[in-house]
Amino acid sequence: MSQTTSDRARAARHVEPIKPPKKGKNSVVGFYQTAIGKKYVMAISGIMLLGFVFFHMIGNLKIYLGEDDFNHYAEFLRELLVPIVPRTVVLWLMRGGLVIAFVAHIHSAYTLTVINKKARPVGYQSPRDYQVADYAARTMRYTGIIVGLYLIYHLMQLTWGVGGTEFERGDAYANVVHGLENVPIALVYIVANIALGIHIFHGAWSMFQSLGLNNPRFNSWRKYFAIAFSAIITIGNVSIPIAVMTGIAK
Repeated sequence: MSQTTSDRARAARHVEPIKPPKKGKNSVVGFYQTAIGKKYVMAISGIMLLGFVFFHMIGNLKIYLGEDDFNHYAEFLRELLVPIVPRTVVLWLMRGGLVIAFVAHIHSAYTLTVINKKARPVGYQSPRDYQVADYAARTMRYTGIIVGLYLIYHLMQLTWGVGGTEFERGDAYANVVHGLENVPIALVYIVANIALGIHIFHGAWSMFQSLGLNNPRFNSWRKYFAIAFSAIITIGNVSIPIAVMTGIAK
């Protein structure tokens, strides 16, 4: 009895040390390490990229107004906030922000795929289940790769002047026309922009769910928005190489 009382007294005096929380557990990094955090990053970065794609398409459609208007638009981008900041600084800051959004989008998508595979080590038991549940993910993966490769070539050709076509620094209109007069290159642009449209459709549809805005009452509107937005981007972008090949823009 006395031994038991003594043991209880020692146990009462013994206090477990307070363990500090794991580093990053309650931080932004810790939140990103969760599946929900990655979905938020993928959705927000996707919204940034959708905005860029939309306004970039609007600017590129100035090619139908002729060489002067198109080059004036290109020069306007280089002159943003001049003379407050030096020429092209804002343009490069915007490009840097887009690169960060692009990398964040790719990393969050890839790591989410890894998490999903670990959560489902056994594949779907029927082909139909696989097609329904995994179609969007597989399509996003492949169209994302196509768009990424297309973006690299697009920058090489029209920004860095190393895309294998005639390049005149400062003459954006001529560079676009020289590049898309080449039929194989124009076809690459068309295929890549169709892939971009498919990617945008699935992305515009799923980003609402990633942000927790998933309600049966609004799902039809989500679908209409995704269809309309992806169709506008695809038609607008694909029309440009077609315009050059047919001589509308020359």
